[in-house]
Amino acid sequence: MNQKISLRTAATAAMVAAASLSMMACTATKPDTQAAPRADSTSLDTRVNAALERLYQTAPGSRDQVRRAKGVLVFPSVIGGSFIVGVEHGRGVLRVQGRDRGQYSTTAASVGWQAGGQSRAVIYVFNTQEALDKFLASDGWSAGVDATVAVGRVGASGSVDTNTAETPVTGYVLNNLGLEAGISLQGSKITRIRD
Repeated sequence: MNQKISLRTAATAAMVAAASLSMMACTATKPDTQAAPRADSTSLDTRVNAALERLYQTAPGSRDQVRRAKGVLVFPSVIGGSFIVGVEHGRGVLRVQGRDRGQYSTTAASVGWQAGGQSRAVIYVFNTQEALDKFLASDGWSAGVDATVAVGRVGASGSVDTNTAETPVTGYVLNNLGLEAGISLQGSKITRIRD
């Protein structure tokens, strides 16, 4: 019995290693944006600005929503992939009233049979002061646990759907093709990076 368990463990480890290698070769983002997790603050700010501009172009009305928001947390490149167990990781910046309030990391895990890897921008818009205060007071915030995150959608008019724009926290996910629909941000863990 122990030998069966050892063989199963070894096979699983081999599959995870093979998946990791294959994920390095698969991405949905341009090569120049892949360095997100370990970038200096200047290049991170540049990529945050670029991610916001892409959001504004993709979802008309989002610029006004971000302008009215109490804070916006932008992860310009969340890199992940999965084979059996998937992991995503990225580094981002929280902006309050247009000023950087700190850097954060995000991590999410999923279980499923999805070979490949990808990179996407994830943007959280804190529409209420209460939602932002709760986020700032946390020592590790989880989407869906500490706050419900409504995934931002574009309505029939081509503008941001007003229902999701009025929730305490709205999340947007962008890939190279535009706004991703039907995606859940629940379970994403966000932690402040302490210098």
